[in-house]
Amino acid sequence: MQDAPKKILVVFGTRPEVVKVAPVIGRLREDDRFDPILCTTGQHRAILDQMLRVFDITPDIDLHLMEENQTLAGLTAKAVHGVTEVLHRHRPDLCLVQGDTTTAMVAGLASFYCKVAVGHIEAGLRSHDRFNPFPEEINRRMLSVLSSFHFAPTEGAVRNLLAEGIPGERVFLTGNTVIDTLLMTASRNLPFPSKLRLKHERFILVTAHRRENWGQPIRDICTALRRIAERNAVDIVYPVHPNPNIEKPVFEALAGIETVHLVPPLEYLDFVSLMKASTLLLSDSGGVQEEGPSLGKPVLVLRETTERPEAVAAGCARLVGTSPDNIVGEVERLLGDKDAYDRMATIANPFGDGHAADRIVGILADNL
Repeated sequence: MQDAPKKILVVFGTRPEVVKVAPVIGRLREDDRFDPILCTTGQHRAILDQMLRVFDITPDIDLHLMEENQTLAGLTAKAVHGVTEVLHRHRPDLCLVQGDTTTAMVAGLASFYCKVAVGHIEAGLRSHDRFNPFPEEINRRMLSVLSSFHFAPTEGAVRNLLAEGIPGERVFLTGNTVIDTLLMTASRNLPFPSKLRLKHERFILVTAHRRENWGQPIRDICTALRRIAERNAVDIVYPVHPNPNIEKPVFEALAGIETVHLVPPLEYLDFVSLMKASTLLLSDSGGVQEEGPSLGKPVLVLRETTERPEAVAAGCARLVGTSPDNIVGEVERLLGDKDAYDRMATIANPFGDGHAADRIVGILADNL
């Protein structure tokens, strides 16, 4: 008699999580040894729904937890209660989470309370600064204590986990699932977003929204972008996160500049199209640090620290922080020095080969 399929509760709440769990969900759906149950907290409501449509993912359970100006404590409390109820109702064999969001950490904690095993995709990332990024560094550290399966994207992540005492037999080097999604998407003939009308041939794609950059740091980033636009023959495309802590200062500083295009958050296919066509990437996003090298795009990281040091060590990304002088100097160096640009653009991606989801599902099949 064939064993009943293993129930896998996949919990996600933000746009980046959907990008990175989508290939794993696809593999689980194709494998009759598994019964995936999809649960979203709705942590990033509007841009989450946009991403679900792109990947044809319909959650089985939607907790609808997001409220305007919600505190981390408020979100955490509601999410623990909501995910716990889901665990009691469905009694999965494993809860699968991705990354370092509040959703992921809470799902891991609720699973521990319910004595359900946890699988952590993208385990072992560390900045070694508990407040940068905030709250993500502590979220992922907590998940490493709570998880039974640690799917590490790089050798460096494996070393971090082993150094913290995680048993080696529970740590698996898989590569990063974001590369699975990116390579599959980038291979398509993606049209350039039709509403964008650029003045120059070259353009810089910007994303900046992280909590540690709220306040003066985002204002400093905008000062840098203004200088770059005024001094260089280049357009800047900035999909602006709808959080008022980002949207308000960005529009106050940059609205009305002819070559700065402030656009709403883009659907994933449009964003990948823009990454492919861009000259370089400025971002405080973790995902962009991983994606840029696969597309041959230098990445300037708008943060003081990164939990993805592999890209910096390889030379395809560089930490520039939020100082306007640093940002402008590095951008203008790459725009004006072809050799420096080519050195960053031609380095192989250290984050994976596009088969991470296959490895993760294979590991679950062998171990559950």
